[in-house]
Amino acid sequence: MALKMGLLGKKLGMTQIFLSDGNRCPVTVVHAGDNVVVNVRTPDKHGYAAVQLGYAEKPARLVKRPEMGYFKKQGVKAQRKLHEIRVPAEVAAKFQPGQVLKMSDVFTVGASLDVTGTSKGKGYQGVMKLHKMQGFVNGHGTHEFFRHGGSIGCRMTPGRVHKGKRMSSHMGTENKTIQNLELVEIVDDQNVLLIRGSIPGANSDYVVVRGSVKQDTYKRRSYEIKEQASKNPMKASKAGAGAAKPKK
Repeated sequence: MALKMGLLGKKLGMTQIFLSDGNRCPVTVVHAGDNVVVNVRTPDKHGYAAVQLGYAEKPARLVKRPEMGYFKKQGVKAQRKLHEIRVPAEVAAKFQPGQVLKMSDVFTVGASLDVTGTSKGKGYQGVMKLHKMQGFVNGHGTHEFFRHGGSIGCRMTPGRVHKGKRMSSHMGTENKTIQNLELVEIVDDQNVLLIRGSIPGANSDYVVVRGSVKQDTYKRRSYEIKEQASKNPMKASKAGAGAAKPKK
């Protein structure tokens, strides 16, 4: 598994920008400034290497005493959000507690990113919305069974409900990762990243932005329309004959 460095951020919403070639690009605005290194995990002391980041300073009146003691020991101000990012030991050795990370120190424009967040909660949902089931016949003879999930087993065999049976349950509020998103622009004066496409979560939700584990540079698809050669042999022969004769 590739261990890439990343930053904590907050999803602000979506907008659109126009690229240098004139194409319109939908982007998600992520505020990723004010990342502070709170602690550094080392293999000798903790058994693994990681960098603990803090995002968004927390007012002292909201900090509990155990938390205040931890932040005071590290020599940093209290942070609202803490998250550990696994990195190789040689990379973790480059960071020190209290160090402030800038977006340009971690990311470059055109890089491929993986964004992790918590998906929107949809509440308790039935099988038709949650699992895309078809439902029952909507006829005159059907009563109170239109959106039911159907049978979940038999009394004798198997005498139980199989594990993984698709039934109604809570929908959303899951940890989701969207891979291979393009970093379109870094706005340093506003501490925001412009990422092509959508990312998990609602506006003002915390997200983790890190380098992609699959590719370092985003590979943009080509949408050029190429003229296809005609399958008609008569047209193909005329085109070949016309190309063979030089014009006078």
